Amino acid sequence: MTRFACATLALLPLLAASTAGAQTDAMAVALKGTHDMIKGNIIKSAEKMPEEQYSFQPTPEVRTYGRLLGHIANANYMICSRAAGEKSPATEDVEKTRSSKADLLAAVKASFEYCDGVYAKMTPEKSVEMIDFFGGKQPRLAVMAFNNGHNYEHYGNIVTYLRIKGIVPPSSEGR
Repeated sequence: MTRFACATLALLPLLAASTAGAQTDAMAVALKGTHDMIKGNIIKSAEKMPEEQYSFQPTPEVRTYGRLLGHIANANYMICSRAAGEKSPATEDVEKTRSSKADLLAAVKASFEYCDGVYAKMTPEKSVEMIDFFGGKQPRLAVMAFNNGHNYEHYGNIVTYLRIKGIVPPSSEGR
């Protein structure tokens, strides 16, 4: 075998690892873009809903608008801290302790900022590490994808609450 062929074979694992790392990094960038989009829609929705409607509850079986935002803040802390491999910085159950628009908006923004920091620290190597999550093993990056899905699920609820109150959701507004 020639020296060139030997050198090429020796470099193949490095090339494969580099390509895998680039793909993982691209996935993290894509997930962060999705995170930023849903973050913007949820925060704008929280800003659009009048304070007096934060206690609005379409039926007795569902959360109030304010409690829904509190749930999102709680979940952001829980899910993103799990993906980061650290203790949640949350010091309260926002859904149960906050009720004013200003307090809930601040909590939601802070929870999204926390998740922003988790994305900022997510390296390609760290993003593929397997962690325990809801009774199974998942890559850290999949946990962040789950958080996006959870936020979109509840943005769907938010859209319904806004529309019932005659408010156009941010995602339906013109650019």
